[in-house]
Amino acid sequence: MNRLKTMVLLATLTALLLWAGQALAGQGGVLMALLVAGLMNFGAYWWSDRIVLRLYGAQEVSEAEAPELYGLVRHLAQRAAIPMPKVYRIPEEAPNAFATGRSPQHAAVAVTEGLMRRLSRDELAGVLAHELGHIQHRDTLIMTVAAALAGALSMLAQMAMFSSLLGGGRQETDEADGSSSPLGGLVGVLVAPFAAMLIQMAISRSREFLADEAGARLTGDPLALATALRKIAAWSEQTPMTAGSPATAHLFIINPFTGGGLLRLFSTHPPTEARIERLETMARRHHNAVPAV
Repeated sequence: MNRLKTMVLLATLTALLLWAGQALAGQGGVLMALLVAGLMNFGAYWWSDRIVLRLYGAQEVSEAEAPELYGLVRHLAQRAAIPMPKVYRIPEEAPNAFATGRSPQHAAVAVTEGLMRRLSRDELAGVLAHELGHIQHRDTLIMTVAAALAGALSMLAQMAMFSSLLGGGRQETDEADGSSSPLGGLVGVLVAPFAAMLIQMAISRSREFLADEAGARLTGDPLALATALRKIAAWSEQTPMTAGSPATAHLFIINPFTGGGLLRLFSTHPPTEARIERLETMARRHHNAVPAV
C-alpha cells in the first residue's frame, strides 16, 4: 500500500506541475522550470551525500575502529543483498541515524555516538536495517524526483509573481487567446508550491513506513526496532541536535528537529506511535518467521 501511495503521490505531483505550468506560463514555462529544477536536483543527486556528511561532521570509520557497528552493517547488507555501504560516525549526543548516497553502489550509513551508546545490539541492528532499507528501496532517487517536481512548481510560481509585478498586459492577452486563466494563475501562485510541499512530505512519510518494514524483515525482530524508535523519540526531545539543518530532517530515522503545534502538520516522518504500532502488529503476525540477527 505504501508503494502504491508513493506512485500515486508522484503522479499527483506531476499532474499538479503540468496544470500549474499551463495556468501560469504555458508550455514554455513548464519546460524552463523543469530544466532548471532538473539541473539543480542533478547536482544534489550526485553531491548531496558529501554535503550532508560534511554538514554533520561525520567521520568514516573502519572495522578496526568500530568493529561491532561495522560488523552489523556488513551482516545486514549481505542479508539485504546490497553492496557494503561506507560507515560513518557523527560526533553528536542526540541519538539518531541516516542513510545517504545516490545508489546502493554509492551509499553510506551514519550513526551518532549517542545512538551507539544508548541502544542495545538488537536495537542498533534494527536501526541500521531500517537505513539499509532506504538504500535497498533507492529512496534517495525517489525523493530527488519529488524534489525536482516540487522545485519546478516553486519556480513557476516565482516566474508568475515576477511577471505579474513587471507587466499587467499578460492577463488581457491570455483572456483573449485562452492560453491561461488569471484565476488559475493566482491559485497556482498561492497553492501549487504549498501543495507540492505537502506531497513531498507525504512521500517521505510513506518511505519511512516501507523502511521500517524492510528493517524488521532484515533482522527478524520488529520489536527491537519498535523499542529503538520509542527510545530515540524520547531522547531526541531531551537532547537536541547541535549541528545540521531542518532541511535534512527527512534523512534521519526520527526527525531531530521536530516542533510542536502546527509544525506537526508538516512533518517528514509519520507519528512514532503509528510506526511502533505497525511494527508490533508485524511482530504478532510474523513471529519467528525469520531468524533473528
